[in-house]
Amino acid sequence: MSPRRNRSRGQEKQQRQDRRAEDDAPRYGLEHTVEWRGEEWVVRGMAADAAAKRYRCPGCDQEIPPGVPHAVAWPRHGDVADRRHWHHACWNARDRRSARLSRPRGGGALGPTRRWR
Repeated sequence: MSPRRNRSRGQEKQQRQDRRAEDDAPRYGLEHTVEWRGEEWVVRGMAADAAAKRYRCPGCDQEIPPGVPHAVAWPRHGDVADRRHWHHACWNARDRRSARLSRPRGGGALGPTRRWR
């Protein structure tokens, strides 16, 4: 037999739903602004059903296949061409990562990757 709860389950369930909604709100569809590298960036979540193309994540230099939810970020005063598609984990770890891109110049957005020394 388990111990008796002092709170009703309805309150706990509502609190969990509120926390989950707060956590998911900026990632799925709603825009929010983040200060990064001395610049304001707009971040919008891209849902899995809306992700129809392949993208290259600038955080890990790996491909984001169609159907994978991810984040789209661009400078507040930037252009459409400045948008970058990031894995959620890569965007959240952007300050802990170094720029280690191994793609050669002119290799194309999704071209083969080789280490150039």
